[in-house]
Amino acid sequence: MTERHNRLGAPTLDVTMPTPTTDELLALFARAGYRRVEPPILQPVDAFLDLSGEDIRRRLFVTTSGDGDELCLRPEYTIPVCRHVLAEAPAGGKVAHSYLGPVFRLRAGESGEFLQAGIESFGRTDREAADAEVIGLALEACAELGLAEPHIVLGDMALITGLIDALGLDAPTKRRVLRGVTAGRGIAALEADANGGNGADYAGLLTAIEGQDPKAARAFVEDVLNIAGISTVGGRTAGEIADRFLARAARRADAPAGEAKAILERYLAVRGDPDAAAIQIRKLAADASLDLGRAVDAFEARTGFMAARGMGVERIAFSAEFARNLDYYTGFIFEVTDPRRPEWRPVAAGGRYDGLLEHLGAPSAVPAVGGALWLDRLGAGAAGKGGLA
Repeated sequence: MTERHNRLGAPTLDVTMPTPTTDELLALFARAGYRRVEPPILQPVDAFLDLSGEDIRRRLFVTTSGDGDELCLRPEYTIPVCRHVLAEAPAGGKVAHSYLGPVFRLRAGESGEFLQAGIESFGRTDREAADAEVIGLALEACAELGLAEPHIVLGDMALITGLIDALGLDAPTKRRVLRGVTAGRGIAALEADANGGNGADYAGLLTAIEGQDPKAARAFVEDVLNIAGISTVGGRTAGEIADRFLARAARRADAPAGEAKAILERYLAVRGDPDAAAIQIRKLAADASLDLGRAVDAFEARTGFMAARGMGVERIAFSAEFARNLDYYTGFIFEVTDPRRPEWRPVAAGGRYDGLLEHLGAPSAVPAVGGALWLDRLGAGAAGKGGLA
């Protein structure tokens, strides 16, 4: 692999000739049964926007085809590999792929082209063993590239989802809380729901109608709206708006909301090595009379498979607060950082995404798990400073 310069004098990366190090990386994946694929660099932009939101558009290199379809340069590999799998074997089955090549995404002050390598496993029903294999191979790859003592953090979207289901929260509340957790504000999300999604903005009105006779409360809200000169909002009449406030007041007055907040707060405080975390979560479930047995059993089984691969699980940190995009990840997630790098950006990351192939067109959900490595952060194929924003 060689460095060349563009016409502005900035270094860019020639990725046509793999270095011996990246050859060894691909050989590691091949020995584990992962066949290399190279999906097209041009990809439909919709798949990325659907899962990550319009905000990611400003980081993509977007173009338009002759037919008017929006395309982008490949910003990561997982979705392109999933699309490749669907085209290759739409009926499903066990498939294991590896990749190594350039991806394109705008990064502040850095080149928007960088190398990424990784693996994706599809169709395995022994989910916990597959999870352990993926993180194990990611760590072996990091070691091949010179990172012998990484910092590793685990999370589990299945645990937080199972907890919220066990709490019996309704679907809108569940979605709001999950989004709050992935954004690092789970408790605030639950409090916002209790106040109708607007925090203190409507707290006074909600308090005034809490516990009142529904007819009297509805009339009170309509009077407030009329005094304010509000007859319709977004096509809703004053009566319809009043009904929505009554529903919010009912949710706010629901006693389990406070209990749910305390349980969620306690869960999000769980941290430690995987074995210690499992003990804490089982105790929480027992204290709150919640059935989390299946999710914790899977968590402990994964830890066992990781230990069987020779991973020192006592050196791995679990954090209940560590969460990722819920439209993408459905279970186990991990992130690896290099303690020697001051910015602490991940050098490897991944997790389980059982719903992604179905979202992309598969007839049903397909078990899937994968992990990616940022080779510039690991000193392999770096052009300039490296790092993924």
